[in-house]
Amino acid sequence: MSITLTERAARHVSRYLIEHGNGAALRLAVRTTGCSGYMYVVDAATQINAQDHVFESYGVKLIVDPESLSLLDGTELDYVQEGFNEGFKFHNPNVRAVCGCGESFSA
Repeated sequence: MSITLTERAARHVSRYLIEHGNGAALRLAVRTTGCSGYMYVVDAATQINAQDHVFESYGVKLIVDPESLSLLDGTELDYVQEGFNEGFKFHNPNVRAVCGCGESFSA
C-alpha cells in the first residue's frame, strides 16, 4: 500500500504547514458525498491516531485512516496551477468515474 506526493505537492504542503503552524502532517481521507459517491478530504493533522496509516514523501508525512485507505491506495497527489486556478490533483488508480462537476468520484 502506498500514497505519495509529487515533489511540487510536497513543497506546497511543507510551506503551508510551516506558515500556518497548525499541523505536522497532511491528513487525506474520503467521505461519502456528491453525485458520484466519494469526495476527497485534505486537512492539516495535529495528531496521528493509533489506527492511522502513515506514509512519507519528500519529508512530508501523509496520514490516512483505515476506512479511506482502500480507496486511496496507489494515489499520487500533485499540486497544479491551471490558469488562475491552483490546487491538489489526485491521480487515483481506484477511480472508476468522476461526476460532471469534478467534485466527487466512484470507485
